[in-house]
Amino acid sequence: MQYRRFGQTNLHLSVFSLGAMRYLADSKNAYQTIEKAFSLGINHIETARGYGKSEEYIGEAIKTGLSVPRSQFYLMTKISPTPDAETMGQQINESLQRLNTDYVDCLGIHGINTAEHLEWVKNKNGCMQAVQEAVKDGKVRHVGFSTHAPLDVLLAAINTDLFTFVNLHYYYFFQRNLPAIELAAQKDMGIFIISPADKGGRLYTPPDKLRELCQPLTPLEMNYRFLLSDSRITTLSVGPANPAELIEPLKVADSVGELTPAEINVFHRLEQEQNTVLGTDKCSQCFACLPCPENINIPEALRLRNLAVAYDMEDFSKYRYGMFENAGHWFPGMKANRCTECGDCLPRCPENLAIPDLLKDTHERLQGNAGRRLWG
Repeated sequence: MQYRRFGQTNLHLSVFSLGAMRYLADSKNAYQTIEKAFSLGINHIETARGYGKSEEYIGEAIKTGLSVPRSQFYLMTKISPTPDAETMGQQINESLQRLNTDYVDCLGIHGINTAEHLEWVKNKNGCMQAVQEAVKDGKVRHVGFSTHAPLDVLLAAINTDLFTFVNLHYYYFFQRNLPAIELAAQKDMGIFIISPADKGGRLYTPPDKLRELCQPLTPLEMNYRFLLSDSRITTLSVGPANPAELIEPLKVADSVGELTPAEINVFHRLEQEQNTVLGTDKCSQCFACLPCPENINIPEALRLRNLAVAYDMEDFSKYRYGMFENAGHWFPGMKANRCTECGDCLPRCPENLAIPDLLKDTHERLQGNAGRRLWG
């Protein structure tokens, strides 16, 4: 296991962090998963107030007694932004009680996803007042935020200079947030990548075509190497449902150097395949088509189409497409069948894509069961 400095926090975190969204079957499973993570070199546990009973299970493990003392591992929890300080203060205290600890190393404001959330944070009498009091009282050591926001909101949140770290989405198959990586690094913020195996493409169950294109790597290794070869990134979330699911991801926990020629060839092959298969229907994700009068997230819908058509990633694309209209500000936008063919987007597209036709095709390919976030 390799370790990296988490920006200006000066914590040295393992390059994989134990995300606590999924090992929630019971407290015994949580304890065993934490112990396995420690044995493999992970020193950072990341959870959230909204992750079911995760905080309670971690607290029970701490109370029972872990093989690593509390002072020798790092703990992050996340709490959603509130418009007032009192609510945030109560929730911080509740989380500490659930976690059976006097302090958390990192507190993330969970889901600064909209301009309104950002205004709550910037309001001097809002939730950050309680957060700053908790820092003064020693209950919180470092403050950051997590986000599923559009890039402009994400960059604005980083530019508040209120935070020492950021948890965000960024993967080989989703590079929209690269400017946020660059800005956070300039400000010496710790950078935590959310769910690269799942949100990065459900790469633990890849289609045969993607598996073949990534040889000699697996698709999961491909994405991990894409991220870990970037020294600006501190740590990647791994979210096992049980101890055994830690084994495969952590095989690359020491592979943090520059990309090798063989790995670079994999990325060239992936890019070439997408260009060849999609041809003039490829959406390059410039976002010039927005805003859409019907509030369709055109770039994201077409990104999912890109992946389904180019790499046979239909399962992942259907899974994410099903989140539209069902996950609120965590995954905003209407489904592609809401398109009225008004044509507003057409003159803005530098690639002259037939966007209404592509949206229709996207919906026909990807419509399925409605999705939702694991924790609402």
